[in-house]
Amino acid sequence: MIQIIGVIEVLIFYVAYFLKLINQRKKGIKTNQLGIGNKSRKIVIIESLLRFSSTAIVIVVLVSAILNTSLFSNQMIRGIGLALLGLGTCLFIIAMVTMQDNWRAGIPEKDKTDMVTTGIYTISRNPAFLGFDLTYIGASLAFGNIIVLILTALTIALMHLQILEEEKYLETTFGNRYDTYKNKVGRYFVFF
Repeated sequence: MIQIIGVIEVLIFYVAYFLKLINQRKKGIKTNQLGIGNKSRKIVIIESLLRFSSTAIVIVVLVSAILNTSLFSNQMIRGIGLALLGLGTCLFIIAMVTMQDNWRAGIPEKDKTDMVTTGIYTISRNPAFLGFDLTYIGASLAFGNIIVLILTALTIALMHLQILEEEKYLETTFGNRYDTYKNKVGRYFVFF
């Protein structure tokens, strides 16, 4: 049962992601801008590695879930993993919906977007990233093997580096408005 629930949760997460991509593409919006464009070398490296690790992890998690490979035999730990995976999926979807057409994966090179500070963005400046993190941590608990654990740690670290780069971009783009928002709302959750 854990396998089925886990696979369904992962599929919901990525179906939502790809539906958003397709919907924005129909509107002429290039959503996935990870590692492309005229960006600094540091940003291109971070985004390219993030693109690779976030693609690899979904494949490894799905295979691990289907094969039921887990370092954890305790059903409670695996159940907590499924709960975190589900919570992460919900947070990610809420963040995407709240961002509307301002959502991008990667730092946009030319796109002008609005700064979103409403809804879930009143308690987290990065709820989509938090959703990713919880999804991967949950998958690690539910289906964790050494490959999933390594990819989870790598992807979460890369996402944090991406957040730091995006914060520089937002400070440059929105100035004092972003600084005020940053002082009120935590990077991940409320004041954290």
